Amino acid sequence: MRIGVRLALDWGKARIGVAASDPGGILAHPVETVPAGPGALPRISALVAEYEPFEVVLGLPRNLAGVEGPAAVAMREVATTLASALPGVPIRLVDERLTTVSASRQLSSAGRNTRRQRSVIDQAAAVALLEQTLQHERTTGKPPGELLPNGGDQGRDSTG
Repeated sequence: MRIGVRLALDWGKARIGVAASDPGGILAHPVETVPAGPGALPRISALVAEYEPFEVVLGLPRNLAGVEGPAAVAMREVATTLASALPGVPIRLVDERLTTVSASRQLSSAGRNTRRQRSVIDQAAAVALLEQTLQHERTTGKPPGELLPNGGDQGRDSTG
């Protein structure tokens, strides 16, 4: 298990859920919801400066069959832009299938009104994505997903 803080982003058209892990990679917690749009990259950059993650995990939306459609293509473009805005910080694309659905169900079962609290769902989805990432690495010894080329320290990668 690699040691260090990870930041996870559940990037949507309207909002970006942000979550962080502890340095030991044991716990994931919500950070905030950033409005998507022109101010998103500066805020994400500020969060990266504040949390100093060794890697940023970005959810890659695949369909249930695991195929990448237009949403995944758009997210790869976001990832490229993000990598340019965060030089030296590795960006890892991780399959995010069902993380938002899972987060919404968990909040509903906890009695939260998910319709009125969409920003909370975005944060919970980022937490679910990060928890899934951490669990995969704990179980396999390898980080999941795909590290973007030129994404910082390539020597720490072992995709799976």
